[in-house]
Amino acid sequence: MKDDKPTSFDIAHLAGVSQPTVSRALRNSPLVSLETREKIQAIAKKLNYQVDINARNLRSKKTNTLALLFCEDPGSDNSLINPFFLSMLGSITRVSAQRGYDLLISFQQQSDDWNADYETAHRADGIIFLGYGDYITYVEKIAHLDRMGAHFITWGPVLPDQPGHFIGCDNLNSAHLATRHLIELGHKKIAFLGIASEHRPEFNQRYQGYVKALLDAKLMVNPKLQIDADTSEEMGYQATIELLKSKLQFDAIFGASDLIVIGAIKALKEHGLKVPADVAVVGFDNIPAAAYSNPPLTTIQQDTTLAGELLVDNLLRLIEGEEVASTLMPAKLIVRASSGAS
Repeated sequence: MKDDKPTSFDIAHLAGVSQPTVSRALRNSPLVSLETREKIQAIAKKLNYQVDINARNLRSKKTNTLALLFCEDPGSDNSLINPFFLSMLGSITRVSAQRGYDLLISFQQQSDDWNADYETAHRADGIIFLGYGDYITYVEKIAHLDRMGAHFITWGPVLPDQPGHFIGCDNLNSAHLATRHLIELGHKKIAFLGIASEHRPEFNQRYQGYVKALLDAKLMVNPKLQIDADTSEEMGYQATIELLKSKLQFDAIFGASDLIVIGAIKALKEHGLKVPADVAVVGFDNIPAAAYSNPPLTTIQQDTTLAGELLVDNLLRLIEGEEVASTLMPAKLIVRASSGAS
């Protein structure tokens, strides 16, 4: 069935001008006379003509859309989005709009070829990844994207010789800062809750920063005080229960995320321990709930506003064919009651 919507060719025919003239006139081009412009605009209004954005984008081979893919994360509710990413999402959305781009938001699917799903399918000009799940598996997939010449950027760890482009926190030095804060408060037996392996390199970098701070202070590093925990309150709770059952002595906990230490505080309280009087606690991320936990969390704050800007702007530079380097962002310590310093 033929579409009755008028085309620029129809308007050109009625106005007695060429089709390219219509396109220029509808954009108020100074190359078209006022008489011709008014004639074309009157006919276009009568026919209810609108520019076909999809057709225009197809001709230009750009969609003016960016794809933002979340990695599913249990977090603290059923949203499957780590609450740390919510403020970064706001920044990415705002900056995309300011740069004239729409944002297509989706969970990462178990796709064999994200480039085919988005760029090749002409759904987006580039991809931003927030979270990555198992890093080893993720790197295998983005190495393929990199070979294909896809335009993408990831919030995650910045490591030597990794494929693609990353924006990430300086996890090692930030964790060193957090652990040194506990040491300066007099704590010597500090537990670390978080996975320390190549599968979770951001947590592993935080563990290395924790170890470095202990060694710098000439304190013993006890590997048994490192308990695996992923990013959720439940994992932090279970890791703390395991720590308590071990009967190892500890006077402080540094958690690889705020969600982990929120769960840890619950476990400590259930076992009759007070925070920070008996056990001081420091987290990482400064999620919104950190300021309202009981007690409020001392934590590491990452600049999610700047992170969103860098992710969008660097991706746009990649789309335009410019050189982009992976970037480490500094973070700062936010001191609250959980560490006993305020």
